[in-house]
Amino acid sequence: MSYPYQITNIEQYHRDYKRSIEDPAEFWSTIAEHFTWKKKWHTTLNWNFSEPKIEWFKGAKLNITENCLDRHLEKFGDTPALIWEPNDPDEHHRILTYRKLYEKVCQFSHVLKNNGVKKGDRVCIYMGMIPELAIAVLACARVGAIHSVVFGGFSAQSIADRLYDAQAEYIVTCDGAYRGQKDIPLKSVIDDALIGNRIVKKVIVTTRTRTPVSMIKGRDLWWEDEIKKVETLGLTDFPAEEMDAEDPLFILYTSGSTGKPKGVVHSCAGYMLFTTYTFVNVFQYQQGDIHFCTADIGWITGHSYILYGPLSAGATTLMFEGVPTWPDAGRFWNIIDKFKVNILYTAPTAIRSLMGFGLGPVHGHDLSSLKVLGTVGEPINEEAWHWYDEHIGKKKCPIVDTWWQTETGGILISNLAGITPSKPSFATLPLPGVHPILVDENGKEVEGNNVSGNLCIKSPWPSTIRTTYGDHERCKTNYFATYPNLYFTGDGALRDENGFYRITGRVDDVLNVSGHRIGTAEVENAINMHANVVESAVVGYPHDIKGQGIYAFVIYQGSHAQNTHGTAEMIRKDIHQTVSRIIGAIAKPDKIQFVSGLPKTRSGKIMRRILRKIAEGETENLGDISTLLDPGVVEEIKNGKL
Repeated sequence: MSYPYQITNIEQYHRDYKRSIEDPAEFWSTIAEHFTWKKKWHTTLNWNFSEPKIEWFKGAKLNITENCLDRHLEKFGDTPALIWEPNDPDEHHRILTYRKLYEKVCQFSHVLKNNGVKKGDRVCIYMGMIPELAIAVLACARVGAIHSVVFGGFSAQSIADRLYDAQAEYIVTCDGAYRGQKDIPLKSVIDDALIGNRIVKKVIVTTRTRTPVSMIKGRDLWWEDEIKKVETLGLTDFPAEEMDAEDPLFILYTSGSTGKPKGVVHSCAGYMLFTTYTFVNVFQYQQGDIHFCTADIGWITGHSYILYGPLSAGATTLMFEGVPTWPDAGRFWNIIDKFKVNILYTAPTAIRSLMGFGLGPVHGHDLSSLKVLGTVGEPINEEAWHWYDEHIGKKKCPIVDTWWQTETGGILISNLAGITPSKPSFATLPLPGVHPILVDENGKEVEGNNVSGNLCIKSPWPSTIRTTYGDHERCKTNYFATYPNLYFTGDGALRDENGFYRITGRVDDVLNVSGHRIGTAEVENAINMHANVVESAVVGYPHDIKGQGIYAFVIYQGSHAQNTHGTAEMIRKDIHQTVSRIIGAIAKPDKIQFVSGLPKTRSGKIMRRILRKIAEGETENLGDISTLLDPGVVEEIKNGKL
């Protein structure tokens, strides 16, 4: 069964695309008719990028969970909504049908309400990849609370910063989480994050690893005990809170070019529409297909393409607790074989990592159920694309190379599986409703094909970022002020002779490491917290597995101490520890080079352009260095390159 808004051939793509750009209000209004509303809208679109102000479906009332759960009960009540595969392959998987998921979400909605959570409250969710994470997210949306999921690899300091920024009064967490061979003590990280916190009222803890935890009377509650109370009272259904189309649905923190993480806010109606529409069209989802997105729900990919998009479409979505290489590098292929997965959506980093193990782990697994392959997080290089195509898709599965961001909410540029052409390492064409343009440094549009420039979007799509939480000016500065009346993506791109887009990487001070954005300023701030670090500068460099690695140039007090390799290695480990404590292990530099100085202009600005070239192995064409305060420092850095 296809969907009424599903594009089924290339002629329809071109027709729909043209309609969507010429009259976006009419185009999206027609699609919106296929969703469940408590009250219809009076104005489809009202926008102004200079403020920025973006409003879709003004006047409409809805609850996203009625679209993800309630409306499917009659037809798909016994259909699997969520398949959960645990970290340990010997542990039994779980399948939640739409009816079972609905019941569990209603139960936990009662738990939240019983503990004082109400519409507009912020709830921080810090959990492993277990079904209770999905249940907690949907229950927040059902009661009208704004969820803020924090990836389970972030440090206590990172969580404390996010709790403070969101002014979150409630936390949902686990005793611990499994990730490969690691046990991560989530509750104790939360305890550390709450030292000195006077805002958080309740912490609800679910049991996963049976790790001993400290439970503070009056604040900490066991999930299981709270569910029992609801069951004792015989509470089953929970009426979904009526939300305005533009009410915030969630806050998701992302790194920027300054050290402070920014809380990207997405609203209820537009986000729902766009994630569902893009899910159905990019992956060409058919009822009954099993969709396996390997992301963590702590990132936007998990929000949009494990939970909201698939569930709103009545799909079967598979979530995985573990890692692709444990207990061996055949884990993904084992899951595909076991559940007869039809769609696999993963990161180029994972593909490159699995390529490194050769074809042994692929052999012996039946991958014939696969119909569509997808990549997300960063541009996929040609070698990885061909390996994925040949050995996983057996040259029978279209590969969708999806480009989008936390701020965009859903996929903006991608081929549609089997409908529009693909080209290795190219995201290709924009989705209907998405109007990309390339501009030069002065904001002048670069027209025609076979050109490159900075990638901007000319008009809003339904899931455009609405604001950065508590700081609208920052949203304006980051995304809408660089080029007037345009949304600036921060990425460079080229457009080939067919009008296909290829993303060439960040043009600001943000790194893309394993598909996750990390601001250089954030890493530098963390390194500089180390007691003996005087100053640091961080740049990206090409990395075989991660796409981009983190290269840190560090001025360390008492540089003579590094005359012995052992001492330098110890200091590097200390710096790694500092970064892990402040941000999380995800931001640890891959290389740390100790230097006596950094290339600075006379006004004190670090010339990262020079450091980037050195880190990339380019030591000859560094451009004019005569304007530097101390040009001699460049030679020293070149000679010490790792």
